Amino acid sequence: MVLHNPNNWHWVDKNCVDWSKSYFSEKLEGINATSDDGQTSISITKLANLTGDVDVNQRKGKVISLYDVKIVLDYAGTVGTTPVTGTITIPEVAYDTDEDEYVFDISISGEAKEKLPARELIRKKMVPELRKKLSAFGHDLIETHGKDIQHPVAENRSQFTSSNQTAAGTPKSAATTATETAKKQSSSAYNTTTLRLDFTFNTTAAELYTTFLDPGRVTAWTRSPPVKFTPSEGGEYALFGGNVSGKFVSLIENKTIEMLWRLKDWKPDHFADLKIDFDQGQGETKAIVTWKGVPVGQEDVTRQNFEEYYVRSIKLTFGFGAVL
Repeated sequence: MVLHNPNNWHWVDKNCVDWSKSYFSEKLEGINATSDDGQTSISITKLANLTGDVDVNQRKGKVISLYDVKIVLDYAGTVGTTPVTGTITIPEVAYDTDEDEYVFDISISGEAKEKLPARELIRKKMVPELRKKLSAFGHDLIETHGKDIQHPVAENRSQFTSSNQTAAGTPKSAATTATETAKKQSSSAYNTTTLRLDFTFNTTAAELYTTFLDPGRVTAWTRSPPVKFTPSEGGEYALFGGNVSGKFVSLIENKTIEMLWRLKDWKPDHFADLKIDFDQGQGETKAIVTWKGVPVGQEDVTRQNFEEYYVRSIKLTFGFGAVL
């Protein structure tokens, strides 16, 4: 996977399946319809399943989307006084599917004659709205994720611009321009993406929050003393022999830890924004972990490192849950 991508020349892709699930949940759940006589009412209650592939790709400066998914929606409602539930299956939502080409398979749980008006209502009033929502997906996909895999045009301007001229307005020497171009390319921005994970620990939010910030506990689950560790807002840290480093940005006791976070192999001075939210439940706590600014191509490395050296190690060290 290409990380440094001058002139947006190399092929870069981004997997957007998880985002697509959230997108369709937001756009489709809650769509409802009522028959003209008011006797039948149906509402989409849940995105039951989404399977397939969703990718945004960039090559030679052009951003495209390639996707082909199957969507299953749950619905519920009433026909008169009779409750009715079922599913709406769209077997193919693809990048080359036109609005009038979508197919809708409507099933009714415990299908009986008195429930059949539900299918008629869905076809008459809900399907047209679903077609519009599905057709908007391709545009929204690129609009949201295209910028993550393509450097801004300003970073790819031709060499002879105002930035390559002296204060007097004359062109810089070829040697000077080449040197500055090389420096610029060595420090140019990554194509970046957002990564979200969540993990469940069998402990309280207070205990888990402390485990991430107490120097003694950090030494225990990282298996070695930190190179540096100042657990306060603005404090810096370096763990695992300096392979992970950053700075604490915001600390909300037992609730949230926000920090700048980087892997040693990333370009100097490039940090992702890492936020860990602690959601206290009944006897367990969910850690919701979100990175913004992870270099495209480093998603798996980031995920694997966090799962292995943070989550697994904390669970093994303090007995905070099963380790698979």
